[in-house]
Amino acid sequence: MTTIKDTPEEWEIRATATPFVGNKTSVRTDEVVMPGGAVARRDYQVHPGSVAVLALDETDRVLVIRQYRHPVRQKLWEIPAGLLDIPGENPLHAAQRELYEEAHVKAEDWRVLTDVYTTPGGSDEAVRVFLARDLSEADGQRFEVEDEEADMEHARVPVDDLVRGVLAGELHNNCLVVGVLALLAARHGEGLDALRPAGAPWPARPFES
Repeated sequence: MTTIKDTPEEWEIRATATPFVGNKTSVRTDEVVMPGGAVARRDYQVHPGSVAVLALDETDRVLVIRQYRHPVRQKLWEIPAGLLDIPGENPLHAAQRELYEEAHVKAEDWRVLTDVYTTPGGSDEAVRVFLARDLSEADGQRFEVEDEEADMEHARVPVDDLVRGVLAGELHNNCLVVGVLALLAARHGEGLDALRPAGAPWPARPFES
């Protein structure tokens, strides 16, 4: 029986360059030796990694935000998410920060819902999607937002409505789609309490507890 599991592997790189360096990400060009011996050029985005939070309240609604995304020229409904700003940062701490900053909400119960590579053909971005439950209003002042976040809308939407929107092609954000469908799968499997703990290892972005 074949084991269906992604495995680490690295092909020989003959040369590498970084033709673009941005504020948060960069573009790298590698000359990679293919199995037949030929060398092919591969350009990809180098990304620090991200976290996302599917925050589920006691009435089975998910906390979502609506934000303008310039590359796709759309306002997308999303779940709270953000970059791993500090190399080696504990992803749980980053997720708790994003939930606070984007929604002024805290959660008592955290689990790992799933880990994904968003676009492995063109970027090394890895995202850990958390499930957060037992929600309440956060203490202290609200985080001051700017740029696209200044126009952000908030809502709490029933899980079933989000599933319908995903399957109807009306909701497109990667983390929302993956998170909502993973939630549905977990419920139909061993249940949400069987999900990995919030501090589970993440080989794509190793961290210290």
